[in-house]
Amino acid sequence: MNDITIKLIDSYKSILIETGTKPISVAFFAKKNKITEAKFYDEVSSFEHLEELIWANLMAETVQKIEEDEVYATYSVREKLLSFYYTHIEVLKQNRSFALLNLEPFSISKYKNLEVLNLAKIGFKDYLKDLLAEGRESQEVIERLFISDKYPDAFWVQYLIILDFWIKDNSKGFEKTDTAIEKSVNASFDLIGPSPLDSLFDVAKFFYQNR
Repeated sequence: MNDITIKLIDSYKSILIETGTKPISVAFFAKKNKITEAKFYDEVSSFEHLEELIWANLMAETVQKIEEDEVYATYSVREKLLSFYYTHIEVLKQNRSFALLNLEPFSISKYKNLEVLNLAKIGFKDYLKDLLAEGRESQEVIERLFISDKYPDAFWVQYLIILDFWIKDNSKGFEKTDTAIEKSVNASFDLIGPSPLDSLFDVAKFFYQNR
């Protein structure tokens, strides 16, 4: 991402936060940033594209922060996802005014206004792909017929639920969001990790193959 695009992102966020609305036009916005309208379109296709880039940057910043932490490499896969969410919320705190304005109205049930998260979704699934692969190697994540391929989609829904919870959270320091993250991640790994049913399946499979 070049300096002009970064400048446009910062300017767009400032206008949205200060006025509560998007710039009145691309021409107005370009003039404010001392570039031509044509130059704006050389960088991004629309205000919506700028919004997608902002969310993608928030996702990328989160991943960068956790991977720069030396302790992160020692975590289990479950702990790494917890670290991701806790760090992501810290990143979002610094951009809460933008998030609230940009996602209003936000509805998980109807999946409204999620186009702005398209690029962030790609970044999240790229991160999760590597995390799940690591989990399979460590046996923290178990391959299950018909549903293993759905894990990334399920975790994206989990991300949206946590994001929605944080947006509506009025607790001090967003303590309730931290609890929601812990419970959600633990529940998801209890479901995709080893279970007594897996042991029973392995025993049944062994006896079937050796009868």
